[in-house]
Amino acid sequence: MSQAAGQRSRRRLFIDLTPLRRSRDLRFLVGGELVSVLGNQLTTVAVPYQVYQLTHSSLAVGLVSVTQLFPLIAGSLLGGSAVDAMDRRRLLMAAQVLMAGCSAGLAVNADLGPSLWPLFVLPALAAGFSGLDSTGRNAIVPNLVRRSEISTANAIFQTLFQLGQVAGPALAGLLLAGAGVRFVYWLDVASFGVALVALFLISPQPAPVAVAGHRPGLRSILEGLRFVRGRQEIQGAYLIDINAMVFGMPRALFPALATTVFGGGAATLGFLYAAPGAGALVGALTTGWVGRIQRQGLAVIVAVIGWGSAVACFGLVSWLPLALVLLAAAGWADVISAVFRSTIIQLAVPDALRGRLAGLQIAVVTGGPRLGDLEAGVVAAAFGDTVSVVSGGLACIAGALVLARLLPGFRRQRASAHPQPEGHPPDLAAT
Repeated sequence: MSQAAGQRSRRRLFIDLTPLRRSRDLRFLVGGELVSVLGNQLTTVAVPYQVYQLTHSSLAVGLVSVTQLFPLIAGSLLGGSAVDAMDRRRLLMAAQVLMAGCSAGLAVNADLGPSLWPLFVLPALAAGFSGLDSTGRNAIVPNLVRRSEISTANAIFQTLFQLGQVAGPALAGLLLAGAGVRFVYWLDVASFGVALVALFLISPQPAPVAVAGHRPGLRSILEGLRFVRGRQEIQGAYLIDINAMVFGMPRALFPALATTVFGGGAATLGFLYAAPGAGALVGALTTGWVGRIQRQGLAVIVAVIGWGSAVACFGLVSWLPLALVLLAAAGWADVISAVFRSTIIQLAVPDALRGRLAGLQIAVVTGGPRLGDLEAGVVAAAFGDTVSVVSGGLACIAGALVLARLLPGFRRQRASAHPQPEGHPPDLAAT
């Protein structure tokens, strides 16, 4: 193979960074978000660590996660309506300040001799503000890149998030053992500062002209929900993710499986949790091909079937290395599904509604895994851990096939079928 041919093959396989080279604003957004994600992962590990140090109760640690669910969903939905009514850059900057304030509160609490209640209240508030941050970022991205580059831009952000989820917890463990919990919280505050400066440097992102006078609130949210009605490509993107997370997410069973099936302890448990993220990171880094896929709905269906198949096979094996490979394969399929689902929604939704639909997407993505934990635990209590994992994977496959049958508009969706979104950089120009 010639050198030129080899270079073309690598470009087709590995993630395409052309949008970063082309768009100055995207570079600032990605750079600030990378630092912020790493900082957020530090706090994500530090809070349960500190709660357990204070209470020695796994139940208390679990309740910290549960208390963040409803603020996160509410923040995503309300934030989505605000994103469509105001300058999106300013809202993102406000979100960084608010989340930094929550992390600073955690640091002060640790400095003063920790109380338990701030470890419940402040992360819950931060979760609500993060919903605003996520919806704002999702609404901005399509306006920073060419229409043909939206899927590639989503792949870049998936790489960023997966890198943060792999590197962040590992770094948090080292810092907690060495510098202590207070230093971790203050480092998170500093990361929000970096993200704030990066956002300040991007161009203003005013609210779409089509929603001049639009007010955030319940009526605005309902308007976004009405837009989904009758649009099968958007319905499918939401429903197939709920199907995958509710039936095919076995993470609640990892502690039991680590001990009973794989005969290990904490290290084995850590490997089980890390494997899907590692697979997702590899998947995100090898997405050079996603921009050439037109049948994106079909690609999501295939990816979700792959996710369910890998999970079902994982439930049937007792050799840890093979189990980790299967979980990594599931993570790879999941990140491919995420890239195309985000792209479908961003292409199908006008700029005037993009924040509200992004808010609904964030609510689905964050709520599904919590319901999946409940489903896996209930089935395991009734029929055993293995049955829960295998049946969940098979149910995920069945659900994807049913949705493909019931929603032909989703199955047949094509990227080229959508008109150029309003406020979107044309493919003939660069930002």
